[in-house]
Amino acid sequence: MASPAPTPRPPRDTTGLRARLTIPVLAYCGILMAVMQTVVVPLLPDLPRLTGASASTVSWMVTASLLAGAVLTPVLGRAGDMYGKRRVLLLSLALMTAGSVICSLTADIALLITARALQGAAVSVVPLSISILRDELPPERRNGAVALMSSTVGIGAALGLPAAALIIQYANWHAMFWVTAGLGTTGVLLIRWAVPESPVRESGRFDVTGALGLAAGLVCLLLAVSQGGEWGWGSAPILGLFAGAALVLALWWRHQLRAQRPLVDLRLVSRPRVGLSHVAALLTGFAFYANTLVTAQLVQAPEASGYGLGLSIVQTGLVLLPSGVVMLLLSPVSARISAARGPRITLALGAAVIAAGYGVRIADSRSLVMIMVGATVVSVGTTLAYSALPALILRAVPATQTASANGVNVLMRTVGQAVSSAAVAAVLVHHTSLVDGLPLPTLHGYLVAFSVAAAVALAGSAVALLIPGDPAPENEPVRTEGARSVADGTAKEDA
Repeated sequence: MASPAPTPRPPRDTTGLRARLTIPVLAYCGILMAVMQTVVVPLLPDLPRLTGASASTVSWMVTASLLAGAVLTPVLGRAGDMYGKRRVLLLSLALMTAGSVICSLTADIALLITARALQGAAVSVVPLSISILRDELPPERRNGAVALMSSTVGIGAALGLPAAALIIQYANWHAMFWVTAGLGTTGVLLIRWAVPESPVRESGRFDVTGALGLAAGLVCLLLAVSQGGEWGWGSAPILGLFAGAALVLALWWRHQLRAQRPLVDLRLVSRPRVGLSHVAALLTGFAFYANTLVTAQLVQAPEASGYGLGLSIVQTGLVLLPSGVVMLLLSPVSARISAARGPRITLALGAAVIAAGYGVRIADSRSLVMIMVGATVVSVGTTLAYSALPALILRAVPATQTASANGVNVLMRTVGQAVSSAAVAAVLVHHTSLVDGLPLPTLHGYLVAFSVAAAVALAGSAVALLIPGDPAPENEPVRTEGARSVADGTAKEDA
């Protein structure tokens, strides 16, 4: 007997204060997530003294957050599709806030690393928010909102560094985490007040085996990539981690193809529109992240190096600040380009602009003005590319899988950033010279890093052009009353 058709939910009032604040509230939470990823950076040089731990142990304050974010983003995205995106979004923000509270109360390095792992859960805020926007907004408002949400990653990163440095410089370092705990609590309350729960759900049982397998495989892979330079790329632990990652992910892939309700729909990923978008996300993440890594190191290098400017961490943050402002201002422009030409053209253009920005850096990396110009051009390209990636995913996947599909896309960006960090470190270690008895990267090493990032960006642009042409606008999700309503919204693949 056929099940009765779901009763449509009455249209949501879009004129009230809560409805008007949905987009700003989600954007605030996205910026807060990115801030949380960067606030610990100014602390790293002082943490060995403050905690009594070694520098290698302290580095896990960054590694733990990276690993947790990579593992939890696709898992929480899938949970959002099945159990409610707003509910899982609140969970992510609550874990992030709890991590801040723990950091503000202790100087024990083990607890600090654990707390940073909790904060890594916040990386899922952006894909979950984009999925909520798809479900709640009419098509004419969706592209601009998604572009703004995507740009929050760069905006928050640009704001977090100088803000954290100022707090640390003029207050106790625990105060920084109290501030972020307060901001996180505010985000939770705002989400509860202004953001509705989407009724678009996918039924079935959560793939626990798939989640555990993906977690194990990603931890092995990213741990090997992030620690290879320190432990030795040919060392037994690194080779063992790579082998373990290959074995676990191969078994996970087999399980996903056989599972009735897989964590990641690999048949969907195999579609050119989805799979190539993920490849482009990996390449763009690599190219974008090199800008932040190299710029910060270059401007802080001592003047005795012959190229460095000897800037403080606060001054470095201010150098990167225009990049965040540009990303905020350009997000509506990227949405209009996507609406006129399609997101794949926006993605290709964005990646090409990233490469052009590195061209500026190669031409002149001694002048502060030109360094800022080059970094800002890279941010312009990043804004275009990052706004286009979720738009491509939204057009290519069913409405019931938007959070998990966007989670996988963010995961690919994270993997790209991890590989970028390892590659940049390898290049700079290979090109060093002694300055006042200390080994420092040479200017040539930085230029090589810029060249590698530019080449990867051009590869990302080429991959974007290979993505099949944009289909007609995606089907609207069927909105129903009831916790288990399901939207069909399946996007058809172009021939």
